[in-house]
Amino acid sequence: MKKILASGKTIDDAVQSGLTQLNVTKDRVKVLVMEQPSKGLFGLIGVKAAKVELELIPDPTIEAEQFLRDVAEAMGLTVAVERKQTRDATYLSVSGGGDIGMLIGRRGQTLDALQYLVNIVANRYSDSHLRIVLDAEDFRERRRKTLEELSERLAGRVIRTKKEVVLEPMSSHERKVIHSQLQNHPRVKTYSKGDEPNRRVVIALKEKQM
Repeated sequence: MKKILASGKTIDDAVQSGLTQLNVTKDRVKVLVMEQPSKGLFGLIGVKAAKVELELIPDPTIEAEQFLRDVAEAMGLTVAVERKQTRDATYLSVSGGGDIGMLIGRRGQTLDALQYLVNIVANRYSDSHLRIVLDAEDFRERRRKTLEELSERLAGRVIRTKKEVVLEPMSSHERKVIHSQLQNHPRVKTYSKGDEPNRRVVIALKEKQM
């Protein structure tokens, strides 16, 4: 944690001096008053300035980005991290040379694990809950389209064979893609069964209405 000492005629002056040195706003620091100001004898002799210690609070998202770069470097990869902020979440998109697929893993399992860790790192430094969504080379969008196409194909199989289909275990996010894609389907329905991490989506025929 970066700390500096600052002084001024008043506590507020000392704090402002420290904020200027750090080039941050007051919400990014913790302030500890080291010495109260005093006017001294007759208000002239022995005047003491106020002294404060400012401790810089790490930016949660920057810490998360640095964590990503450190992990990538440990894997022999040099990456760039692009940040996009929305009302609901912070999106971090990783790109770069080398085998970025190492960060994605089979069906995005490594990416999901990294996303979990990134959220832990970011929320360690945040007073309120942060939600970070991690992506690499647009994998999540490509995976979403693949799952949507898969769900339609499997729905067709269920209709033809009149037998339900049980998909492979998926994350809650991927199961939601399947459910959303088929929620208004006229012939099939979906539901999940099993326990994490082996929870699966089931596609089955809707019961005929009498």
